[in-house]
Amino acid sequence: MRERNIAVSIILSIVTCGIYAIYWFVVVTDDARLASGDSQAPSGGIAFLLTLVTCGIYGLYWAYKMGKTLAMAQQNNNLPVEDNSVLYLILQLVGLGIINYALMQNTLNQIARGKAGVQA
Repeated sequence: MRERNIAVSIILSIVTCGIYAIYWFVVVTDDARLASGDSQAPSGGIAFLLTLVTCGIYGLYWAYKMGKTLAMAQQNNNLPVEDNSVLYLILQLVGLGIINYALMQNTLNQIARGKAGVQA
């Protein structure tokens, strides 16, 4: 797991017409899974495939579940716990998934800084 620049990721998502956003979805999911230690959670590739096959319905569940997974990752890494599950669900429901990715990446960046011993 490594830190990613959120602004660059958003710009790349726009410039590549969403192709980078797919990659970002996958790595955010994989990083959250790794940070939380939840080996039962689906990988980023599987989550993307399920979202695609269900025409986005799985994406709603994914957004909610990512909030729970990130809260578990924060707890496991001795950081203040924020459960943003409902916020992620609402943003995904209204089509603002890229904001979810940015918020999730921010949390993952805080965890990565905490693991590196840097003040988060």
